[in-house]
Amino acid sequence: MVAIGILGSAGRMGRAIAAAIPEYDARLAGGVDAGGDVRALAEAADVLVDFTHPRALPGNLAVAAETGTPILIGTTGLSPNDHAAIDAAALEIAVLQTGNTSLGVTLLARLVREAAARLGPGWDIEIVEMHHRAKVDAPSGTAQLLGAAAAEGRGSSLGELAVIGRAGLTGDRAEGTIGIASLRGGSVAGDHQVVFAGPGERIELGHRAENREIFARGAITAARWLAGRAPGRYTMAQVLGL
Repeated sequence: MVAIGILGSAGRMGRAIAAAIPEYDARLAGGVDAGGDVRALAEAADVLVDFTHPRALPGNLAVAAETGTPILIGTTGLSPNDHAAIDAAALEIAVLQTGNTSLGVTLLARLVREAAARLGPGWDIEIVEMHHRAKVDAPSGTAQLLGAAAAEGRGSSLGELAVIGRAGLTGDRAEGTIGIASLRGGSVAGDHQVVFAGPGERIELGHRAENREIFARGAITAARWLAGRAPGRYTMAQVLGL
């Protein structure tokens, strides 16, 4: 039975994960929040699940690497420096970083990549995401994940193709770009729509999260898969065998 330690246990996702663990062949090793003993938790857990804040990531990664504890990172709003730190930690431990732990979103990303690869640059790609009013980062990690999948399908990177929001006299849409728009309001758990707009027709691929439990279940599924893995950087797609 895999022992899961939760970093950010008092947050929305931390509470949802703790509540869902009894549904699986897993047990709760404990949880910590700001100021808590991360090392003690890492030593007691087979795998850590981190839904905290980018500021806490370097310290959490360092402890995980020192104790040899695999870690799943679901924290969003990460910087290039954060990703470099994850790459370094993955040389010593198994690390899975993702903008979304939903199994449905994981499959959606694969569909988006395939569509982008097969339709070509003549089809414009627009991503629209909406979350609850308390979400602090934009675009969402999921929107970026889907944008990266679309860019990969076109043999490029999201950094090269992304257009984040539009305002004023923007001129004609540049061919091949990937637009991302963010909406915030109410209690929306997460809505994402990827629109492929071609001459005279559109394809819309989307996902709607009805509650946070889907992310918690995906995180637990991924954490159980990650426990015991060799050092390296893993993805949710690998969890599904995609």
